[in-house]
Amino acid sequence: MVTIANDFLTVKISRHGAELTSIKDNLTGRERLWQADPAVWGRHAPVLFPIVGALADNQYHYAGKTYHMGQHGFARDRDFTVLSATPFKASFVLKDDDKTRAMYPFAFRLIITFALENNNLHVTYHVDNPDKSEPLFFSIGGHPGFKVPMTPDTQFSDYYLNFKPRKSLVQIPLVAGEGIDYTHRTLAATDANLALTHETFDHDALIFALLGKTTFNLVSDKTKHGVSVTMTDTPYLGVWSPYPTTGDFVCIEPWWGIADTIGSTGDLTRKLGINRLEPGTAFEKGYMISIF
Repeated sequence: MVTIANDFLTVKISRHGAELTSIKDNLTGRERLWQADPAVWGRHAPVLFPIVGALADNQYHYAGKTYHMGQHGFARDRDFTVLSATPFKASFVLKDDDKTRAMYPFAFRLIITFALENNNLHVTYHVDNPDKSEPLFFSIGGHPGFKVPMTPDTQFSDYYLNFKPRKSLVQIPLVAGEGIDYTHRTLAATDANLALTHETFDHDALIFALLGKTTFNLVSDKTKHGVSVTMTDTPYLGVWSPYPTTGDFVCIEPWWGIADTIGSTGDLTRKLGINRLEPGTAFEKGYMISIF
């Protein structure tokens, strides 16, 4: 476990999955990250790589071969190496090996960096393609779960969701067990507050297509405390809480990729939202969590 801290936040990250396991608000002493109750959801904030969401039949095709991979890929279940650590910043690295090549035939180097700035935690994903001749196809995303309610005198339904800027975003339906219904995407009423109930997620995650810099807020009028996630150049955002089994948390998920669409051919190179990284080049994106 690696700990970084400043006057505002104390953050813990596990080498297993390079997963955030704690974001403690030093001003109140309260934990703000879901604490992984296995009876509900046994994770805190997994890293989604090299796919986001599920593949059709848990498989894909590349270069004439078929490969099998479970939901959200394998990075969340692998041990990373600590690349560097200072009081305010820590970086973790994962590289391909024989086990990853069996399900994902690409060379890669994934570096995840966590850096504190006042009450903000910056999360950065850096993906290198070390291959000298072959492109790298991948998706990546975050899945942090935030505790709701955030104070003892509030409850889950006291909170709501909103976006800044306040405008209607394209919402992309997710059909449980089938995939992304991209054909029937619609404009969502995200120019107003979205009331939060457990039933909000009765059809699984809410998925939005983003344009430009977007801040997603999880707040209540009954407390000054909340969480925001700010993204720049992030194509998709997932918002999820379990249902019908329920838990006191909401996941706010910046994605550079998305699950397979209904009727997908399984061709990795044509997958919706896939990133293509040319030989010897790098990809770097990230997001910021603000605790207040």
